[in-house]
Amino acid sequence: MKVETKCIHEGYKPQNGAPLALPIYQSTTYTYDSTEHIGKLFDLQADGHMYSRISNPTVAYVEEKIAALEGGVAAVCMTSGQTASFLSLFNILGVGDSFLCSSRIYGGTINLFSVTMKRMGIECIYFDDDMSDAEIEALIKSNTKAIFAESLANPALSVLDIRRIADLAHKHGMPLIVDNTFPTPILCRPLEHGADIVIHSTTKYMDGHAVQVGGVVVDGGSFDWAKNGYTCLSEPDESYHGVIYTESFGKAAYATKLRTQLIRDLGTYPPASAAFLLDLGLQSLAVRMEKHSSNALAAAKFLKQHDMIESVSYPGLEGDKYYDLAKKYLPNGSSGVVSLTIKGGKTNAVKFMDALKLAKNVVHVATVHTCVLHPASETHRQLTDEQLLAAGINPGMIRLSVGIENIDDIIEDLKNGLAQCE
Repeated sequence: MKVETKCIHEGYKPQNGAPLALPIYQSTTYTYDSTEHIGKLFDLQADGHMYSRISNPTVAYVEEKIAALEGGVAAVCMTSGQTASFLSLFNILGVGDSFLCSSRIYGGTINLFSVTMKRMGIECIYFDDDMSDAEIEALIKSNTKAIFAESLANPALSVLDIRRIADLAHKHGMPLIVDNTFPTPILCRPLEHGADIVIHSTTKYMDGHAVQVGGVVVDGGSFDWAKNGYTCLSEPDESYHGVIYTESFGKAAYATKLRTQLIRDLGTYPPASAAFLLDLGLQSLAVRMEKHSSNALAAAKFLKQHDMIESVSYPGLEGDKYYDLAKKYLPNGSSGVVSLTIKGGKTNAVKFMDALKLAKNVVHVATVHTCVLHPASETHRQLTDEQLLAAGINPGMIRLSVGIENIDDIIEDLKNGLAQCE
C-alpha cells in the first residue's frame, strides 16, 4: 500500500462482522485462563496485554499504523513528545554517558537535555548543522552513544542532511535518532535515509486538531546493538529473569526494552481514548499535509515580497538556504510552518500578532487552524540570548503555522496584520 492508503488501513483491520471504526478498549485489566499464561506474559515469552500501563489493544493498533507509516519494525506510544525525546535516549544511555545533539531543536527539548538529563548524569553536546564532518567528529567522546536531531527544525526550519549525519553516526558505532514531527512520514521518512530511531510529538500534525497530547518512538530495526556494544540490550536484564533483548526479540530489541522496562517503570503510556483520537487524525494525515504544505508555500511567497518583512524562512521557498535539502528530503512539500521576521523587532511582531483575526495566538503549532507564536517570549523564553541565536531565533521572529483554511482568507489576514506595523 502507498502511504496515503496506510493512513487508513494499517493498524486495526476489522474482521467479518466487526466494527469499522477502531474500538476503544477502555480497560486497565485483561483476563486469562491460567496463572501459567500470565507468568509467560511477565517473562516475555507469550504475546498479550499484561496491564494498560504497558500496553492496550487500542493503542497497539495505532502503534502498528505509525510503525508502518515510518517503515519501522515497531512503535511505542507515550504521553507526550517530550517523553518520546527523553525515553528514546534514556533507553540506551545512563549515568556517565553523553550524546550529540543539533542545536536547532525545540526549546523545551533543549531544557530537557541541558538541565534535566544533566541532573541524571547524562551530558548533551551540541553541534551546529553547518559544521563539517570533522568538526562534529571532534566533539565525540569515548562515552558518546547517540546523535539526536530534528528532520525539520522547530522553529528555525533548517532541514537536516539526514544521510550525512547518519553516516557519521554509524562510522562511530552510534544510532541516529530523528525527531520527524513537522514533516510526518507523509513528507519525510528518515529511516529510508539512514536514521535508526524516529520520534514524533503526535500532539502536532499526527493529531492535527489540538485535542490530545502524545508522543511515539519508532524502532527502525536496522541498528546492530550487540555489535556496537550496547550492553543494556545485548546482555541479560535481571529485571526480566535475564532476558537478552537482542537475542529474544531481534530487530525489535530496542522497542521491546523501551516498552517492558521504561514504560513499565515510569508509567508514561497513553490511554485508549487518546489513541482513538490520534487514529482519527492519522486517517486524514496525508490529505492535511498536502494542504498545509501548499498553503504554507503560498503564504511564504506573499510574505517574501512584503515591504514590512525582514526575512522569511521556509525550505520549500526557492532561494531559501535549505531549498536543495528540502528537494532531497521533502520532495512532496515542506510542511506547514513558516518563520518570519518583521521589521521593527519585537514591538512590531506583537502588533502584527495582536491584529490578526483568523490566525489564533496560541502556544501550539501544526493544527488545522492557522496559528501564530512568538518563540523568544513564549516557547523558548527560558533560553539565553546565546541559545536563542544557536537555535536560529531572533527577537522579531514569528512562527506562523499555516492551517488548511482557504489560502485567500489566510493571506488577507496576514495583510491586515502587517498593515498595523506600517
